[in-house]
Amino acid sequence: MRLRLAAAAAAALLLVVPQPALADGDRVLTDYARDTWRSMTAMVDPATGVPADKIEGSLDPRTRAKVTSPTNIATYLWSTVAARESRLISRGETLTRVSRVLSAVERLERHAPTGQFYNWYDPNTLKIVTTWPEDGNPVRRFASSVDNGWLGAALMMIRGAVPQVAARADRLVRSMDFSAYYDPAAKPDTGLLRGGFWPDRPEGCSAESDYNGSGTTVYSTCHHYGALTETRITSYVGIALGQIPKEHYFGMWRTFPDSCDYAWAEQKPVGTWETHSGVRVFEGTYGYRGMRLVPTWGGSMFEALMVPQLVPEDTWGARSWGRNHPVYVAAQREHGLNDAKYGYWGFSPSNDPAGGYREYGVDAIGMDTDGYTSDQERTSVDPGFEGCRDGKPEPSAYGDGVVTPHASFLALRYAPDAALANLAKIRKDFASYGRGGFYDAVAVRSGKVAEQYLALDQGMIMIALGNALSRDALRGYFATPEVEAALAPVLGAEDWAVVPPAVN
Repeated sequence: MRLRLAAAAAAALLLVVPQPALADGDRVLTDYARDTWRSMTAMVDPATGVPADKIEGSLDPRTRAKVTSPTNIATYLWSTVAARESRLISRGETLTRVSRVLSAVERLERHAPTGQFYNWYDPNTLKIVTTWPEDGNPVRRFASSVDNGWLGAALMMIRGAVPQVAARADRLVRSMDFSAYYDPAAKPDTGLLRGGFWPDRPEGCSAESDYNGSGTTVYSTCHHYGALTETRITSYVGIALGQIPKEHYFGMWRTFPDSCDYAWAEQKPVGTWETHSGVRVFEGTYGYRGMRLVPTWGGSMFEALMVPQLVPEDTWGARSWGRNHPVYVAAQREHGLNDAKYGYWGFSPSNDPAGGYREYGVDAIGMDTDGYTSDQERTSVDPGFEGCRDGKPEPSAYGDGVVTPHASFLALRYAPDAALANLAKIRKDFASYGRGGFYDAVAVRSGKVAEQYLALDQGMIMIALGNALSRDALRGYFATPEVEAALAPVLGAEDWAVVPPAVN
C-alpha cells in the first residue's frame, strides 16, 4: 500500500496535545537528551549498528551486554529520531543509523511462517542467543508478543519519520503477522493475545495450536494478556495492520468485575457494564486517596505511560485515556510524597540498586494482589474486596523506596513542572547522574544507586524528551491517517468515570 507521507506529516500537526510551559525551559530538556543520547550510542555495537541490552555507568564498551532484543532495537530506532528532533544529530546521521538498523533487522533469523522475531540475539553477530552469556544456561527460542509489538510500533513510526527508508520499514512490519498471538476463544465475546510462542515444545505448560490452519504448529504460552497494561501496544499494532479484530480492544479488562468471583484482585472496583462493538465491557475504576482511575496490572509508570509516547491515546480517547493518564501520574506522586513519604516519586520496573532487576510500582493502583511494590522491603497494601474478602490495615511505614528517573520523564507530558522538579531533586540529592544521563534507579533511604544504563529505560527517556522538544512529532510519525482510521474510533468509544485529586 502506498504510504501517504504528506498526509502523515499533516496528521502530526493535528495530533499535538497542548502542554504547559516547562519550568526550566527547553535548555534543561536538551541537556538531558544530549547526555541520554550518549548512553544510547554507547550501547550500539559498531559491527552491526544495533544496541546491546545495557551498559555499565562507566560507558566502557567492554561492559556492553552480549544480548539484545526486539524491544531494545525498537528503543534505539525511536531514540535516533528523538535525537534528530532534539537537534542533537543531523538528518544525514539519522538516515545512516536507521538504515544500519534496518539492514540488521532484515538479517535476523525469525519464525518464518509468522514473521515474528525471537527474543534474544547477539548484537555483535546477530545470531540467535542459545546460551546465556553469564552462566551458560540454555535459551529456548521464543517469540514474545509484546517485544514484537514494540518493534512493530517502532517500524510504523519510522515509515513517517524517515521517508528514505519508509518502504523498507513498511515491508518489515507488514511481514510480521500478529494474529499468531490471537486466541479468539480466550473470552466469550472476543479473544485475547497470548504472551508468545515457542516453535518447539517447551518444558512446562504450553498450548499447542495450528498457526492459521496452515499446518505449522506453535506452542503458545498458557497465559493471556487480559489487562490494559503496556502489552496493549501489540493490540494496537495488530488492529492497525488489520490482523486482529478491532473488537479485541474491548475484550481487555479495565478492572475485573465487582463480583466475588474476582475477589482475589487488589480491590473491589466501582463501575458499570457497557456494550461497545457488541462486546460487554466492565468499565470499572479503583480508588486511591480520593482519586479514581483505571489501574494497570502492577501499578508501574511503564505499564501506563510508555504506550502514549507513540500512540496518541489521550487525543483519540479523550474521555478515557485522556482523563486517566494525568490521574495515574497524580497517584504516583501522591504515593511517593504523601503516602510512603519518600520525598521522591516515580516507580517503574528497573535495575535494582541492591542488584539484579525488579518490578517497582504503586501496589494500590495495580490489579494484581501481589502487585509491584515501591520499596525494597516489598511493603504491600490490601484493602480487601468488600463483601468477599477482608482487607488488612494500612502499612504503618514504608521502607527503602526505589525511584527510577525514566518514570518521571514518562510523566513529563502530564505534570511537567512536577516531573522536572522531581528529577532535579534526585540529581541533587544522590550520585544519580553520569556522562550518559541519569543512572537507572535510586533507593532513596539507603542512597544506593543502580549505576547502569538500560536500552529500554534510556529509550523511554529519549522518546519522552523527543516529543516534548518537538511538539509530539514522534507520535505524529506513528499516527498516520491509516492508523488513525483503525484506532481512533475504538479508543474514542468509552467514557471512564475517572476522578482527579481534589488538589493536584
